[in-house]
Amino acid sequence: MLDDLTRNTDVVIVGGGLAGLFCALKLAPRPVTVISAAPLGQGASTAWAQGGIAAAVAEGDSAEAHAADTVAVGAGLVDETIALGLAREAGARIHDLLHYGVPFDRDLEGKLAVGREAAHSARRIVHVRGDMAGKAIMSALIEAVRSTPSIRVIEGFAAEALLTEDGVVEGIQLRKVGDATAKPVTVASRAVVLATGGIGHLYAVTTNPAEASGLGLALAARAGAVIADPEFVQFHPTAIMVGRDPAPLATEALRGEGATLINDKGERFMLARHSLAELAPRDIVARGVFAEIEAGRGAFLDARQALGAHFCEKFPTVYASCMAAGIDPAKQPIPVAPAAHYHMGGISVDARGRTSLKGLWAGGEVSSTGAHGANRLASNSLLEAVVYAARIAEDIGGSPIAAPVRLPATSTDQQDCAMSALEEKSLRATMTSHVGVVRHGDRLAEAVRAFAAIERDTGNIALRNMATTALLVAASAWARRESRGAHYRIDYPTEKPALAHRTMTTLVAAREIAASLSERATARTVEHAS
Repeated sequence: MLDDLTRNTDVVIVGGGLAGLFCALKLAPRPVTVISAAPLGQGASTAWAQGGIAAAVAEGDSAEAHAADTVAVGAGLVDETIALGLAREAGARIHDLLHYGVPFDRDLEGKLAVGREAAHSARRIVHVRGDMAGKAIMSALIEAVRSTPSIRVIEGFAAEALLTEDGVVEGIQLRKVGDATAKPVTVASRAVVLATGGIGHLYAVTTNPAEASGLGLALAARAGAVIADPEFVQFHPTAIMVGRDPAPLATEALRGEGATLINDKGERFMLARHSLAELAPRDIVARGVFAEIEAGRGAFLDARQALGAHFCEKFPTVYASCMAAGIDPAKQPIPVAPAAHYHMGGISVDARGRTSLKGLWAGGEVSSTGAHGANRLASNSLLEAVVYAARIAEDIGGSPIAAPVRLPATSTDQQDCAMSALEEKSLRATMTSHVGVVRHGDRLAEAVRAFAAIERDTGNIALRNMATTALLVAASAWARRESRGAHYRIDYPTEKPALAHRTMTTLVAAREIAASLSERATARTVEHAS
């Protein structure tokens, strides 16, 4: 395995989710190495996606209407050109997925069946057996990847650093998963693609797998890449609260089919919050659910009338999760709470998926394209992943295969200490309590100082990378003194027109904010003491 790893490779893709695998397939027959910490399909958020893919494929719908909905939900920060391009490429990418064997649902006429989800003006979500899209897509792509000779898959190794020379990414440093004593391995490459997923696992309550810990964002930031919009974290309003980590998800499609949100008194609380009630944008619904829980009334998703006995047939994944916890969703309301679900922010990329560092591309949730703005439109994430994976493959594929590159020097930071479960738990708890659905400047400042200290002092590489990403999110949330989309500041509850621009930042800038906040805290302590 070690010899196989250190062999020079033209393209390295880090991440075995939708973006990574789709990019590898699109690059064929060009030789590609895919690095995945978990066995393919097990560590990817894609496999857990219950909604589907947004695509204007139905009669009467259009890419322009899809883009307009995307822009409207993004709270003034969506790049309209990017959104329209995404919507226009949707049909071609759906065709690709069908070619790879994804069995999208069809109607009686054999046309793709489409459903509706929150804030879409038309039915345009393509599904697989109701809530099985993510699993079906991953199964089909994994089979295609395994049978493609040009794709080499390395499982059980995690990336821990990008290797650069004069600002150019020349390779990546890996380490065997679960073995802190293992020596790092360096892989030279002319093109590195980060497709490592999101940041949900930085939160104590999340719908994401443990691998979604902000790794790729941290690797890029530590190498000097520009990070975009890190403060914008989408919280899914209806994670099923049955004591599991990650929390199972009650897909938004349930509300699209008529399920309602009620409190312990049976009251539909979203009616008073938004004209679209349960189908309002996710940030509004998440805050509505959060408010009921904070008030002690609890929040429940009630599908008894809308689905009843048809629940199991239409939404088998949600049904199984509920039944495993002793809840029959056909007869009982489902207890729910907001959970960290999707990161609109990420590594800043251009329309081709290029980052600010030469030799480095990023696709999927780890990237920030400008398509989502301050709040992602439902089911646009899988679409963005396949569109940008294809664009990255085209961009890399447009270059001739070069001569073998020299193996970069191993990073000087080779030591790794065991992960402290207590420190990881504390970081995740702080993200949920201080950088969650509802935020306040003082608590954000506390979080910034805490994460900066962990990033500076910890001897565990994985925890350091988690703290790096947490610091970027918290520092940018502290700096944005308004409420916009998924970012809600209770001390700045309104949207400010002057701040209707995307955040572009770096790890250096985040550290400077942390240093300034620490100085202020020290000055206050001295002042109080005197």
